[in-house]
Amino acid sequence: MKRARLSRLHGSVLGLLSAIIVSILLGACQPGDGPAPAGSPSAAAAATPTFTPAPPTPTPVPLAASVNGEGIPLEQYQAELVRYQKALGTELATKDEQRVLDELIDRYLLVQAATEAGFEVGAQMVAERVEQLTARLGSAEALEQWLADNSYTQASFRLELAQSLAAAWMRDQIVSQVPQVAEQVHVRQVLLYNTERAGEVLNQLQSGADFVELAAQFDPVARGELGWFPRGYLLDEKLEEAAFKLQPGELSSVIQTEAGYHILLMIERDAQRPLDSDALLVLQNKALLDWLAERRSQAQIQVLAP
Repeated sequence: MKRARLSRLHGSVLGLLSAIIVSILLGACQPGDGPAPAGSPSAAAAATPTFTPAPPTPTPVPLAASVNGEGIPLEQYQAELVRYQKALGTELATKDEQRVLDELIDRYLLVQAATEAGFEVGAQMVAERVEQLTARLGSAEALEQWLADNSYTQASFRLELAQSLAAAWMRDQIVSQVPQVAEQVHVRQVLLYNTERAGEVLNQLQSGADFVELAAQFDPVARGELGWFPRGYLLDEKLEEAAFKLQPGELSSVIQTEAGYHILLMIERDAQRPLDSDALLVLQNKALLDWLAERRSQAQIQVLAP
């Protein structure tokens, strides 16, 4: 009945500089040049206005989506699909394609928030990570092969690495806000799968039957032990709400969920108990998902990919 761990957690200026350099070279006077004599062919040519065509408009980069005005390149999305399919080992369904796009959008939201918070991924940081990967793989040639095998170019990998570093930094800021202690309850349960049997067991418990012995009949391994957990830990909010309403030694009524029919016994509760690693991970993941949901609700997101 406990919630499983969740994991989820992603313009060159060279052209401008070249244009400036070329314009300087073309506009510079050569040594010994002077004004052309009046009436000479060169003077007439200099006096004749010339037409300079406007530079061609750059072809827009095809986009998969736009997040607060920042485009997610279609090429990046398609490369992510290839990597996800490779990891999955099967053809992607529509829901898989949507998941990949959603995770890209989440990454962009995290990166944008990191930028707003003043965090910047420097070129040195990216270079160090590339060096680490190169060392792990054994050589620059091995790195090139790894990039090709995973649908990366040097440029796209460095861009994605920078995005991932910024997104991870922002994620860490969010989850670090989760307290290390919380109100928790210690509960046992009997879980049954039809309402009639659940009613019979509840009557036995209310008549004084031993809870642990009855729970062991239906759960010989854990004997109904749910352990300590905070709010936000159980998958079913209805069951969790019922647990936190109980006082030590108190039985619940029969609680129906998708898993079956539950009868709870409150063992003890603690207003300020340190979270174990599993509970902390679940609450951190919940905090991240809640942050992303809030950020999405405030963002301007346009999906363009088919």
